Amino acid sequence: MHNAYLLAASFSFGAAIASLFNASPLGLMPGFDGDEDGGVMLRRDDTMKFAARGLTRITRHPLLLPVVPWGLSTAYLAGGRPCDYVFFGGLSAYTILGCYAQDLRVIREEGSVGTSGFVADDDGGENSRLQSFFEQTSFVPFKAVVDGRQKMDDIIREAPWLQLVAGTLLGFMLEEKILGLIDEWTLN
Repeated sequence: MHNAYLLAASFSFGAAIASLFNASPLGLMPGFDGDEDGGVMLRRDDTMKFAARGLTRITRHPLLLPVVPWGLSTAYLAGGRPCDYVFFGGLSAYTILGCYAQDLRVIREEGSVGTSGFVADDDGGENSRLQSFFEQTSFVPFKAVVDGRQKMDDIIREAPWLQLVAGTLLGFMLEEKILGLIDEWTLN
């Protein structure tokens, strides 16, 4: 079981790191596009953040939701004591509640969402694009695929695979370091 939990924690790091390369209206990552002539010159295009693409086809919270399996796996790997589950499981619960709170602000059209600072508008601009993004995506991973709103083929084609693999390897090293520090700091 140890290896399965270690793989889950490492992959969770990888998914979070890969999401940094996936534009999303709820994240800091802007969208970039080539110039009109098809050159390599990149220009920022924040409207791309409103298109479900790559990891946002899986969940609209690809940066935050990997904290849930990471926290639960790390609780087990850290020793599986009640304090481990309270701390790391608490991080998992906090993440779910935070993502849900972001969703509620969009659903209720309250204005500011996440780190993007969207303000509700009356002219059908950013707010309507954000509503459309929410209609295309899901909170629960892969629910939009099951519901037919997204296609698995698109996910496979668009996912940042290199970043996911590199992030998972980095995640393995970070998880080992975290567990070593926990073991070192634990009073026996």
